[in-house]
Amino acid sequence: MKSVVVDPGLYDWKGDTPLCRLSSRSIIYEMHVKGFTCHPNSGVDAEIRGTFRGLIEKIPYLQDLGITAVELLPIFQFDPQDGPKGLVNYWGYSPISFFAPHQDYSSRKDPLGPIDEFRDMVKALHTAGIEVILDVVFNHTSEGGEGGPTACFRGIDNNAYYILEANRACYANYSGTGNTLNANHPIVRRMILDSLRYWVQEMHVDGFRFDLASILSRGSAGQVLAQPPVLWDIESDPVLAGTKLIAEAWDAAGLYQVGSFIGDSWKEWNGRFRDDVRDFFRSEVGSVRRFADRVLGSSEIYGHENREAEQSVNFVTSHDGFTLNDLVSYNQKHNENNREENRDGANDNRSWNCGLEGPTDQAGIEELRNRQAKNFLTVTLLSLGMPMFVMGDEVRRTQLGNNNAYCQDNEVSWFDWSLIQKHADLHRFAKTLVSRETLRGTDPETQGMSLTEIIKKCVKGWHGIRLNEPDWSDHSHCIALSAELSKGALRVHLIFNAYWEPLDVELPATEAECGDQWRRWIDTSLQSPEDITKWQDAPLIPGFTYQVGPRSVVVLWATGE
Repeated sequence: MKSVVVDPGLYDWKGDTPLCRLSSRSIIYEMHVKGFTCHPNSGVDAEIRGTFRGLIEKIPYLQDLGITAVELLPIFQFDPQDGPKGLVNYWGYSPISFFAPHQDYSSRKDPLGPIDEFRDMVKALHTAGIEVILDVVFNHTSEGGEGGPTACFRGIDNNAYYILEANRACYANYSGTGNTLNANHPIVRRMILDSLRYWVQEMHVDGFRFDLASILSRGSAGQVLAQPPVLWDIESDPVLAGTKLIAEAWDAAGLYQVGSFIGDSWKEWNGRFRDDVRDFFRSEVGSVRRFADRVLGSSEIYGHENREAEQSVNFVTSHDGFTLNDLVSYNQKHNENNREENRDGANDNRSWNCGLEGPTDQAGIEELRNRQAKNFLTVTLLSLGMPMFVMGDEVRRTQLGNNNAYCQDNEVSWFDWSLIQKHADLHRFAKTLVSRETLRGTDPETQGMSLTEIIKKCVKGWHGIRLNEPDWSDHSHCIALSAELSKGALRVHLIFNAYWEPLDVELPATEAECGDQWRRWIDTSLQSPEDITKWQDAPLIPGFTYQVGPRSVVVLWATGE
């Protein structure tokens, strides 16, 4: 192992700086650098597939999709051999160096190649208006447990860098990977801060998602600290001011801090949003109350902190678990190809296969799966908070039921670009939805605002099938939300139906003579292109009720203009 000395003055950034986009205007696209362009049908030249340079070639796709930030799975140098026998570490959660970009992600093989190519990618993404968030792993290293290799920290100062068991011979394993970094040791704290500063100052990244961030709350004996020094170091560091800080607020030993993670600037992956939205759309008993709270920013979880709604990073899928397609296509995980006898990966998936396990040609099941995919995307993008979805969910990318594809560096994990045509209707739906329709009306209150910002600002009220009568019972599967920005300016009505039959739902009264009549923006039960329209092209809805299709989401709007 060798180090590369870099002269920062040699690279021309051409005035580039981090974008510092407001969290309320952010939409995160979680993706894998290699998997995005590695497939032979990506259209990227063979010599740059799966690299930073290859990703640059596909920036127009990201712009067209409308996302505002990419969250890259680990790009620190990692050990690709740290996987099951005969397989590799594909995801990259096995860091060797916290300061070096992964060499295999560079098409250049000279010493400065990975650094300059990473910078080229960041600069190109910024030019396209897209932020770069890095998934960082400061909870463990590739040295593993007591039987693992000695590459760096173990040989430098084992007691300082790792949390050890009482016998000092074994490693505490709060990460589930064999060892745990001693993050609150003064030397390790300094290394973590130096690494974060480096990626912001020298590499111009916009933010970080901290893998198993709750480990950063643990002391040298594994105890949970009330005021973890490293977390306050990160939050108070002036170099990191304005940088997005996102915590996966749990660890592999059962510490769960969603809603209670230390600090004022941290956003959190909201695992309860994922679980409760999944439960609602599979018609789980008792899910409607939890679902309603998640839609409005999870005040049940975060309300005590009086923070903005964007503290909650809302997601239904991530790299860790089923893809969106597999969430609606499998009841059970199918990880046999990981060579761990299907023992790995989560068992609590809260998925529903819509009537048949795995791929099918049955039109009815496929139609239902497509509708469910649209339901999940709609709720993720329109709920209060900062939304995130995963590479390929917009075209129903599948991992064939594998919910832990960390070792699958093959077509199971890669983006299959032929799916854009195969699932063109969902792709169109996602692109229109991701825009979240920035409003361009004459009313100064709404100009330039997105629909979610309108909902956040509006007075809100819950309804059931009948107006002002929400059904919060355990067996309720339909709930409606209305919001009005100001008298006559803009009204929005959202209906979420997880019932398996159509329902006639009462609509709030309108003043049709003033032009205030309901228009349909989204109805996931309809076929494309009626399932979602351009905001200004939304058709008028006559009458005082709307028939909501089974397992569907409807969004209506009205204005007095």
